[in-house]
Amino acid sequence: GWLHPRSSNYTFVVELSAEGKHGFGVYKPAQGEAPLWDFPTGTLYRRECASYELARLLGWDLVPPTVVREGEVGVGSLQLFVVTDEAPNFFRLRESHRDALFHMAVFDLIANNADRKGGHCMAGPEGGLWGVDNGLTFHVQRKLRTVIWDFAGEPLPAGLLADLRLLADRLCADESAAVAELIDVRELEALRQRVSGLLEDPRMPHARSRHDLPWPRL
Repeated sequence: GWLHPRSSNYTFVVELSAEGKHGFGVYKPAQGEAPLWDFPTGTLYRRECASYELARLLGWDLVPPTVVREGEVGVGSLQLFVVTDEAPNFFRLRESHRDALFHMAVFDLIANNADRKGGHCMAGPEGGLWGVDNGLTFHVQRKLRTVIWDFAGEPLPAGLLADLRLLADRLCADESAAVAELIDVRELEALRQRVSGLLEDPRMPHARSRHDLPWPRL
């Protein structure tokens, strides 16, 4: 694999091959995670995978397939590398992908994403959107930090509410196992509470201060 030169944590681009098909993946080993004061060391790769599983429970194609794998530098996350026609940038997509970005904003709210930079959004299939770099998620305390505040104060559309109701049911059933295996029990309960809270008050929040914006923006 090739080590990505601009990542704060060890990030490798690796070749993938299965059943005659070839492609690339993004491998992030636990050993390469830089220590953080507010997230347990060695857990970011699991949060990357939990983000994918959460998107699956929602039925939203927002996160490229991401799994736990043992690689050359030990256990870590392996995410399918998504090829897009343009450089990833939320600020270029905010007009053309408004509906998909609303989904992304809701996803980040319930996942408690602490680092949704502009460069973590890229055009997906058929007008959709991919969100990558989802390691700073699922904290028990409010950590939402994002560039996507376009929908502040707006009510959630009926379709998104229906998906959230289904998610709430799944998070209280056996279907939650894929997420529960990747985060701890307190984080799973906090996730359930964020979903139920949004269903009780289905309106997007406003940024409280400049600390709710990531730095750098891209």
